[in-house]
Amino acid sequence: MAKFPLYAFSGYKKRIGDFYELFVARKAMEIIMKNKIIKSIISLMLAFAIIFGFAGAGLIVYDTFIKETSVYALSKLGSSGSEVKKIQQKLQSLGYYNGSIDGIYGSATKKAVTAFQKNCGLTADGICGKTTLLYLGLGGSSSGDTSNGAYSSADVELLAKVISAEARGESYEGQVAVGAVILNRVAHPSFPDTLSGVVYQKGAFSCVNDSNWYQPVAESSKRAATDALNGWDPSGGAVYYFNPAKTNDKFMHSRTVIKEIGNHRFCI
Repeated sequence: MAKFPLYAFSGYKKRIGDFYELFVARKAMEIIMKNKIIKSIISLMLAFAIIFGFAGAGLIVYDTFIKETSVYALSKLGSSGSEVKKIQQKLQSLGYYNGSIDGIYGSATKKAVTAFQKNCGLTADGICGKTTLLYLGLGGSSSGDTSNGAYSSADVELLAKVISAEARGESYEGQVAVGAVILNRVAHPSFPDTLSGVVYQKGAFSCVNDSNWYQPVAESSKRAATDALNGWDPSGGAVYYFNPAKTNDKFMHSRTVIKEIGNHRFCI
């Protein structure tokens, strides 16, 4: 019987040990790699959770504290809330809306907004965005340019725009007088009680529908608007004015003239 050499057995044993060590090392690497992948997946999941968590919180804050109070919040078909109520109230005072003031932007509200936009020369899409809100007098914050805190910066801009369109070429006193008449109407029980309501009242001022409305606002008109808002009334309390050379309107000609400034007669 042949004997197995001792040195051969020792070499065989060493090989088995090497294979075992390699096996253990490989398994260890697999566990480490799996742990790395798991850690990476967990890290990614946590990152996404944090990102979406902040985004969700931001949306909640916007919906709760900003959307309802922002003067420039976009209101359209399907919108609801306090801003929609303000839009409906304003449109109702202007004669464009006769539905309920329920804060729901339905088809009737959209139709009224579209009609208002058409009358003002705006894009008639039925969506009440920043520009439409400004035209309605619902945009802007209180201006520091006037001593009368009842009017917003949007009101000042609107008044200046009307003065520029209606009294272009008139003296500075005549421009202030036109602004004063508009403000006198706001205070008069026979007219809407807001500046935008007076300006956009149907048939009140032809300038909102002609080319003058889209001309740049004169700097003198901006100053005249501020002076009128601060209480200067060259018209003497008039609530009407007209240019006798440009109108044959019987109603206007029947009013009592209390003052003439430039081309305009100011009446009560």
